[in-house]
Formats: sequence, structure tokens, C-alpha cells
Amino acid sequence: MLIVETERLSLYPISNEEIENLIQHETCKEMKQAYSEMLKGCVDHPKDRIWYTVWHMELKGNPGIIVGDFCFKGLNLEGVIEIGYGLREGFCKKGYMTEALNAISKWAIQQEGVVRIEAETNSNNKASQKVLINSGYIENGIIGIEGPKYVYKA
Repeated sequence: MLIVETERLSLYPISNEEIENLIQHETCKEMKQAYSEMLKGCVDHPKDRIWYTVWHMELKGNPGIIVGDFCFKGLNLEGVIEIGYGLREGFCKKGYMTEALNAISKWAIQQEGVVRIEAETNSNNKASQKVLINSGYIENGIIGIEGPKYVYKA
């Protein structure tokens, strides 16, 4: 099993069955749709499923305590991946997302075929923007569907 370790977290991709479970138990319509799209990406691209699946952020020493998750939104033909992320209630403002995003970005940019990592966040989401900046991302001047786009600068 692929695991990327940080000081406090274990980051790992979940299985198709686990995504199906997320879909089944998700109450938010948008998240249910997002998980369904991720599952389709995993099924359609089994060799590259790490770029489509949900990755859990589990507390080290506390198996089963998931503080949040992230996903890559596919690897396109130009070698670009986009990352999306979120924390579970009760785990915000503890530095978990910055720790995870910093580690997974360093790992991802070293993977074969990956030339750039992007992220997009709502222009009003100052916390997310701070996480991106503290994880080595810079705003690239492009406004996407969700807001400003950022690019990882290793």
C-alpha cells in the first residue's frame, strides 16, 4: 500500500470500494457527484488511479482517525494535476492541511509524468489561500471556476 508519511500524518489513497462507501453515505449532493466522478476516473484509468482517487489523511498513532482528505483531479496529457482538499470538523487550524499539502506536493511533483501541480480556491477562502502559500504554491494570475489558480513551485 502506498503511504506518504509526514510528522503527524499518514497519507494514502483509498480503494474503489471505500469510494463507493463514501458515495453511499454522503449527504451533500455536490460531494456525492465529486466522489462518483473520482470513482469513474479510478475505473477508467486503473494504472493511474492515484491521480483520481480520494487520499485519506490519518493521524499517526491513531489508526482510523481521519482528519481530512484530498484528491488529484486526474493527470492530463500535459502532465498537469490539480489538487483539491478538505478537513473534517474539529481538525481545522492545527496545521494538518499545510503539513499534508506540503508533503504530497513534494511527492507528486517527483512522480513520472507530472510536470505541474495546480490548485484553485474561492477568492473569499483566505484560510485555503494561506495553506497553499505556506505549502509552496503561488498565484498564477488565472481565475478559474472556483476562483484564483495557484501553481506549485518546488
